[in-house]
Amino acid sequence: MPSIIDETVFGEPSRRLAVVYLCGALLLAGQQGYYVIIEGATPFYAGLLLSAGMALSGIAESLPKPRRRAAGVLRLTALVVLVSLLVILFVTPDLLTN
Repeated sequence: MPSIIDETVFGEPSRRLAVVYLCGALLLAGQQGYYVIIEGATPFYAGLLLSAGMALSGIAESLPKPRRRAAGVLRLTALVVLVSLLVILFVTPDLLTN
């Protein structure tokens, strides 16, 4: 009997989710680039970490179906990035906001 974690993390990738995650990552990175380059604002590192987590999830979902293990590793890496963002926000928020 497979566990829920095994089915969720190492399940078949979904192309629709890949498009959503990659477009979200691109929008966040573009917004960050606009404010830093055009407006001269300081970088908001939380947005960059969120964008990196979404990009990793999008790459994991865009892999072919036989590459379940690689997709699972990328999903776990994205989860680590996003959880570390939450930990940093609660422990030392000054690291992300300058």
